[in-house]
Amino acid sequence: VPRSPAALEKSDLRGDLALFGRAPVLLGFAVTVLGYAGVFAVFTYIAPLLTEITGFAEAAVSPILLVFGGGLIAGNLAGGKFADRWLVPSVLGSLVVLALVLGTMNFALHSRAMAVIHVGLLGAAAFATVAPLQMWVLEKAEGAGQSLASSFNIAAFNLGNAAGAWLGGMVIAHGPGLGAVTWVAALLPLS
Repeated sequence: VPRSPAALEKSDLRGDLALFGRAPVLLGFAVTVLGYAGVFAVFTYIAPLLTEITGFAEAAVSPILLVFGGGLIAGNLAGGKFADRWLVPSVLGSLVVLALVLGTMNFALHSRAMAVIHVGLLGAAAFATVAPLQMWVLEKAEGAGQSLASSFNIAAFNLGNAAGAWLGGMVIAHGPGLGAVTWVAALLPLS
């Protein structure tokens, strides 16, 4: 790879680490963790939700997950377009839509057609938040530290993944059970 002047610039570790003193950046990380904890509290247990509550055969789960994948693509494209024009409304709006999809999913799971549609909506709502949250964090990092901020936001996504899976498991094992996972998950993006 040819060298570029930008690649030769020295990193300023102190300047990069200063982003952890910026409340808006930390807020972005926290929102990413909570939003994705809600997604993964449900997505981790999507197979038992679809088989035990909706009544699908296990063989039907994989094709239904293709609908989720289509939703991911659509949501990511839409989230990026909206974030380019209206960043803050996109962050807030996508989180509200995500909470609504999670909150209504329990009702949808009692109808096969609605369950499949809702799985697609979950994918769309989940990834509609990606671009707005990433843009928020990068904008608030303001130049120095943007690479580090971007990396930490991806780490926040993964922390949300783990926390959501754990929380969903706790609700199932020690709480009201599988049927309540979507209700608990819906609260997280609004926290």
